[in-house]
Amino acid sequence: MQLLTLGLNHTTAPLAVRERVAFLADEVGATIGRLRERLRDPAGGRVSEAAIVSTCNRTELYCAVEEPDVAQHALREFVASERRLDLIELQRHSYVLPHVSAVRHAFRVASGLDSMVLGEPQILGQMKEAEKLARNAGGLGLMLNHLFQRTFAVAKEVRSTTEIGTQSVSMAAAAVRVARKIFGDLDGSHVLFVGAGEMIELTATHFAAQRPKSITVANRTLERADALAARLHGQSMKLGDLPDGIAKFDIVVSCTASLLPIIGLGMVERAIRTRRHKPMFIVDMAVPRDVEPEVARLDDVYVHTVDDLGKVVASGNDTRQAAVAQAEAIIESRVRDFEEWIRVRRAVPTIQDLHSRADAMRARELQRALKLLAKGEPPERVIDQLSHALTNKFLHDPMSALRAAGDDAEHARLQALLARFYSDN
Repeated sequence: MQLLTLGLNHTTAPLAVRERVAFLADEVGATIGRLRERLRDPAGGRVSEAAIVSTCNRTELYCAVEEPDVAQHALREFVASERRLDLIELQRHSYVLPHVSAVRHAFRVASGLDSMVLGEPQILGQMKEAEKLARNAGGLGLMLNHLFQRTFAVAKEVRSTTEIGTQSVSMAAAAVRVARKIFGDLDGSHVLFVGAGEMIELTATHFAAQRPKSITVANRTLERADALAARLHGQSMKLGDLPDGIAKFDIVVSCTASLLPIIGLGMVERAIRTRRHKPMFIVDMAVPRDVEPEVARLDDVYVHTVDDLGKVVASGNDTRQAAVAQAEAIIESRVRDFEEWIRVRRAVPTIQDLHSRADAMRARELQRALKLLAKGEPPERVIDQLSHALTNKFLHDPMSALRAAGDDAEHARLQALLARFYSDN
């Protein structure tokens, strides 16, 4: 069994592709089930374990497979079919990482080295959630379970022993930075947050620190909107009131789980007319996007997606390159540890087979000895015959291998192995 990762991220695929391949949390379990069912035979590469990590910046499938060459093509076909995406387009924007490369990649992702925001901690929580979803869906076996547990441990080690996360500019902080460039101080601004999830809560906290004139939270579930608004000393509104109410806000930050845009061109056009072309800043942190792309073409409307914010964040990355080098060294060491675990696991079936064969030999010779004792043979002679018989049988296969050794090097390796195997220790 080998590891195989198929994925695409912010460096390989534009947002328009990433949002089409994204999987919502409530889709993951059923998707893993269909994946394992469809790719369980040799034609699919025998995919026995699977997990899906899907965030704003990446969608990655971590799998345990028997036939990597077959499985990588089958995985691409599966994703293209699931998301109704052209296979050639998916191939152009995706990557396949076999075995050790998949291990190294998982360690780097969880440690924040592969993120748009270098060192950001949120991805670790997202990978833990992916592990939980895969476990609940029955997608985790020995290989992926060990991979995820080692991944979490490595990420913890990197974050606790390096400064990879210090002074990182988060997406939320970047959104505030851009808003201040547009409006200056935000104490006169009216801010609307659409959604009530973790990303909205984080971003809302950053904006609240700027003491805007008002904060409003809109969400499909009004109870969640009320709860977040109370913490921010703001107010809430129904998501259904968004078309008529959006014109009141200078800054709109949206991040929902909607599969379709909820802020459309017509809605914003009407809002701008109502505002008499007073500027509006819209931050779309959702993948798939909450805001129709055409909105960005309107005058007096400034739209930033996660990719746009990523460019703002990138300006602070150079100061952490020394920490990156230290983190990479830790990761390489832990990758070698994982390789050693895999090597040991590969020997387990052989060891189990040796134990079974040896025990079968012992059982047969013991039965012969017991029969001789039952016939009245002297115990000393029976024990002597038993020991000789076991010795001859245990030595038969190794001696045959030595006689069949093709060259001096192979002969020397077998001798060294037998010397260790039959040492007094």
